[in-house]
Amino acid sequence: MAWILLVVAGLLEVGWAIGLKYTQGFTRPVPTALTLLSMVGSMGLLGLAVKTLPIGTAYGVWVGIGAVGAAILGIVLFNEPATAARLGFMALMVVAIIGLKVTSGH
Repeated sequence: MAWILLVVAGLLEVGWAIGLKYTQGFTRPVPTALTLLSMVGSMGLLGLAVKTLPIGTAYGVWVGIGAVGAAILGIVLFNEPATAARLGFMALMVVAIIGLKVTSGH
């Protein structure tokens, strides 16, 4: 169950990272409210997950999901570059996330 909470927390992190772009400096009320809700949800679920998962593993996975997800959506939504090097480093992050999960002992 903790892993499910952690994955959802990571996905919410992607949501608030992308949401920051849409708030336009927190001047747009609806995107700002959604971004703040996503932040609270992400942190709350991360907090629940670390009750049973090691903090180093949980935090690393959470950040990794957020980083890869935000990078992918940056490419899709904002036409950020999708170079071979960038995609390769994102793949390395996915491998690292899987490695943290597999070696966590949970």
